[in-house]
Amino acid sequence: MLKTGANQLAHANPVGIITNVTLLAGLSLYGVSTVLLVLALRDGELSLLYPVIALTYVWVTLLSLIVFHDRVNPIKLAGIAIIVMGVAVLGRGQKS
Repeated sequence: MLKTGANQLAHANPVGIITNVTLLAGLSLYGVSTVLLVLALRDGELSLLYPVIALTYVWVTLLSLIVFHDRVNPIKLAGIAIIVMGVAVLGRGQKS
């Protein structure tokens, strides 16, 4: 939503930003995710939460393929695979 809203901006001025519904919706969702992160950090293990947050790169890449028809080269695919494998390894090493 942030990218779509930014693409809709004719001029990057305060009035254009405030009146852009898509951009404001994206910023609102970003705020909600920040609040959820704070709540998770309160009780969760930092060594597990931050690698899980790294999965954001995977989701953004997948959604950019679907929504914006971005291209993914083999290097990006390798990076995504490394991220997923790293998070999986760290997750398996956590206490039950």
